[in-house]
Amino acid sequence: MSYRKLGRTSSQRKAMLRDLTTDLLITGRIQTTEARAKEVRKTADKMITLGKHADLAARRKAAAFMRNEVADVKEDGDNIRVQTALQKLFEDVAPRYSERNGGYTRILKTVQRRGDAAQMVILELVD
Repeated sequence: MSYRKLGRTSSQRKAMLRDLTTDLLITGRIQTTEARAKEVRKTADKMITLGKHADLAARRKAAAFMRNEVADVKEDGDNIRVQTALQKLFEDVAPRYSERNGGYTRILKTVQRRGDAAQMVILELVD
């Protein structure tokens, strides 16, 4: 198989990858284990590529995978605009990488976790 099972059932693994990918696209940086980061990198790159297509089919595919979370609340005067994670992907994140062909994320190794000595990393979006 070409993926890591991460010690979880398929439904638990899919839910974890959805959550971590959504959090990465909202915040731009997450801290997790190396094995999880390598799997999240695959899904995050696919979501950004869908965001670059910016058509209705790509938006529906991304919406089927990502969580429906609030990414940002913008306020100017009396208008309040709530931006979801999907909107942030298509409006903010994907246009940044319009000239880039893949490789949207970076993995930086940090310390080992105290309890089980798992290698911890920071997964972030490349600027």
